[in-house]
Amino acid sequence: GVFYYAMEYLDGMNLEVLVQRYGPMSEARALCILCQVCASLAEAHAKGMVHRDIKPANIFLTNRGGLYDFVKVLDFGLVKNDNAEESAHLTNPNALTGTPLYASPEAICHPEQVDARADVYAVAAVGYYLLTGSPVFTGRSVTEICMKHTTATPDPPSTRIGRRISPDFENLILQCLSKSPEDRPRNASALYGCLDACHVEGTWTTRDAAEWWGVYDDHIGTSQEGLAVTAAPSLLKRQSNVDTTVAFDGDTKETNGGQPEKDVP
Repeated sequence: GVFYYAMEYLDGMNLEVLVQRYGPMSEARALCILCQVCASLAEAHAKGMVHRDIKPANIFLTNRGGLYDFVKVLDFGLVKNDNAEESAHLTNPNALTGTPLYASPEAICHPEQVDARADVYAVAAVGYYLLTGSPVFTGRSVTEICMKHTTATPDPPSTRIGRRISPDFENLILQCLSKSPEDRPRNASALYGCLDACHVEGTWTTRDAAEWWGVYDDHIGTSQEGLAVTAAPSLLKRQSNVDTTVAFDGDTKETNGGQPEKDVP
């Protein structure tokens, strides 16, 4: 008679923790990770679902069957059904929910029009973070960051870090960060095809991944920090809420008195 639910145990760390600890990653590794993210999202998009909260903390690297850097896309708690008839019965359909650092322009200005291309924007923003170690846009407030997403032109990742990034990869990232959804790949499956066609410097093989985790294996298994970010982000102390899932009304004001909503495992 006791209510309970089971969750898969994940041994590893999310991308936010990984980049914070070890800095920007190689473009070959970033490309491999983004391809896996797209493969996961493609299944959701094919069923008419939009994730709406793709961010580094919701992308987890683990080991499955001896394959390291195996990606798990987490937290579909904000998923939106593209079925207009079903969406019409949802409460507050014009609210923006998600994480400001990775929110697409249309999610900020026209949340009722969000579709799979908003996830494409967020995946590109995650790729930008993996390559540079910093978000596309930062600011002193949620409002400032949202304004930059809707009006500012992002610096090329190579400019941000001061070194060359393969043109194919960099140009695709910037294309997916376009203000207009029409300029981006239409969904995760289309983005996967574009990523797969990119030529990048170096390689990242299953052996490379295994060797990397062999060096840093002391940080997994007993890494409570990595698991805590996945299981209960709201329990972690944060300096601000710009990297936390929040909700906005139609005027892009934060709800709940400016406090982030609690994440749900």
